[in-house]
Amino acid sequence: MKLSQTRVAIALAILVVSTSGCSLVNRIRAKNQLNEAARAYHEGHFEEAEQYSRRAAELDPNSKTAPLFIARTIHAQYRPGVQAPENLKLAQQAIDAYQALLEKDPKNEEAYKAAAYLYGAIKEEDKLRKWISDRAANDQAEPEKRAEAYVVLASKDWDCSFKITEQPAVKTTQIDPASNKATVSYKKPKEQKEFDQAQMCVKQGLSEAENAIHFDPNNESAWSYKTNLLLEASKLAEMDGKTDQKTQLQKDYEAALKRTTELSVANQKRKEEAEKAAASPPKG
Repeated sequence: MKLSQTRVAIALAILVVSTSGCSLVNRIRAKNQLNEAARAYHEGHFEEAEQYSRRAAELDPNSKTAPLFIARTIHAQYRPGVQAPENLKLAQQAIDAYQALLEKDPKNEEAYKAAAYLYGAIKEEDKLRKWISDRAANDQAEPEKRAEAYVVLASKDWDCSFKITEQPAVKTTQIDPASNKATVSYKKPKEQKEFDQAQMCVKQGLSEAENAIHFDPNNESAWSYKTNLLLEASKLAEMDGKTDQKTQLQKDYEAALKRTTELSVANQKRKEEAEKAAASPPKG
């Protein structure tokens, strides 16, 4: 009985050593494949680099580098601005690869931003907005990252309103001959749906800007978009003949502008101090 147990133990030990050795060999082979992928990538042979990367992933399924290389090499094959079906397919494949990477590494900023870029590049605005909205609503993400996402959303809603309120048929500029000063006035677009669209965008954008400030109170961009969206809201109030509302919005706008300016000055000062410190020779 003891002899039988000894033989089993020896067999198991051999199996463990064999399996461990095989895994080690495969990891080394995977590393070599990644080295070849890097070489091909730098030489501009992106399809070849992709194949090496996929082989590395097969050899070492636990590799954290191989999935990133796969996504990068597919992304590199995409040609910005070319709307050919095969090119759009490459973009989607790259997005899928980045999403697969994020499932394993949710905090990978390169993958998140690359996918966002590709959605924008192929004009998938609805998918891009959802991609950013998911980050903004993700309570597992860092507050600063959520703030950044809300800022992007606010910027899109500001742009939505601005394109409507700055139309030549809507905005009128007059010069006062006596003072030589320009006065600007706004009237509703001919199409009510445009006015309603601008109102919806401003309301949504202000909510997003406030959320960004909630997660990062000193985010200059968040305050800047809040300022600009309040200005948009003021334009719309004027169009709608709501004088009292416009007056209050102007006050809110000036308060937000003051805070934006304070943050801008503080950030510039910190930047200058950092540059000065970097330029100074180390003491001692």
